[in-house]
Amino acid sequence: MSLKERIKEAVTTNIDEIVANRHHLHANPELSYQEFETAKFVANKLRSYGIEPQEGVAETGIVALIKGKNPEKKTIALRADMDALPIVEANDVPYKSKNEGVMHACGHDVHTTSLLGVAQVLSKLTDQFEGTIKLIFQPGEEKLPGGASLMIKDGALQNPAPTKIIGQHVMPFIDAGKVGFREGMYMASADEIYFTVKGQGGHAAMPEKNIDPVVITSHIIIALQQIVSRYASPKIPSVLSFGDVRAIGATNIIPNEVKVQGTFRTMNEEWRAEAHEKITKMAEGIAEAMGGSVEMNICKGYPFLVNEPELTKRNKAAAIDYLGEENVVDLDLWLAAEDFAYYSQEIDACFYRLGTRNEEQGIVSSVHTPTFDIDESALEIGVGLMAWLAVSELNA
Repeated sequence: MSLKERIKEAVTTNIDEIVANRHHLHANPELSYQEFETAKFVANKLRSYGIEPQEGVAETGIVALIKGKNPEKKTIALRADMDALPIVEANDVPYKSKNEGVMHACGHDVHTTSLLGVAQVLSKLTDQFEGTIKLIFQPGEEKLPGGASLMIKDGALQNPAPTKIIGQHVMPFIDAGKVGFREGMYMASADEIYFTVKGQGGHAAMPEKNIDPVVITSHIIIALQQIVSRYASPKIPSVLSFGDVRAIGATNIIPNEVKVQGTFRTMNEEWRAEAHEKITKMAEGIAEAMGGSVEMNICKGYPFLVNEPELTKRNKAAAIDYLGEENVVDLDLWLAAEDFAYYSQEIDACFYRLGTRNEEQGIVSSVHTPTFDIDESALEIGVGLMAWLAVSELNA
């Protein structure tokens, strides 16, 4: 039996436990940097597979090694994130979140389950490959400064140092049974924008005696759309959006200030820095011209994510070998952001997408929504393909 068939057989044999692991993780989500029980669960599972985990990396992260024959020959890393989101789950399923207001709405339970499945499968096949597979279970993907950056600082890419890293992420716009790849630039940098517009509040019936920060804010938000529409090169994808505007006044009260939160995303570092400057100057100029002021704070977030072309080509070819060409699709640029980008800035990386959609079952919700779920048949691919990519890269 070929190694590929051995992996597929092992996944089929272990699928009940794989699904049970996902149900446990989904039902017990924890927010970024609070993944203490999740980390204990992962560590205990690894030990049950005969793998000794290194716990406490970046506090709640875990690193573990699967050593094949000649383990010092080559090391590659596989990564999964473990944190959940502050969302109230609306799904009516047996594994619904037990932690009110916290939900695995971005599929990190799937990522962690998949990497645990890889550990379970490959720990029994160590005589079939050469080199070492480093498993990285990281905290805090959803929140700055990004758990990946903390794992790197805490030595996750050292002792031994991998030359390549592979990660996967659920994709609800791709049918279960399929996966997607893209060479080169794939995901955007992501910066958080916070600003406070200050004026002089008072009675809403006497606006001439006030400096209305609500009106000033509205002008700033509209004007800032020119950053993308009039200043950004059409060749550089960019997004500037504001999702939180808070003016704590009333029908007859103009407040003293308005607080705004938003995000800026792009794929070019020079333009990123230039845009930050333009955003600040434009907001300050408008506020001053209208008699108010603005305090601007732009928090530089995750870098852009680059899939190393040759590694990604090999991974795509291995995926076609494992799944069939009809089940491997090409991905478009994606202006969402991922802290896996930090790894891609350090070593050759490949970040691919795992299809989870099933329209017949009504599983169509996007990530970061209260009704997100997956077609669990995707777990077989989530485990099996990642295991196959790992050993294929080691044997390349």
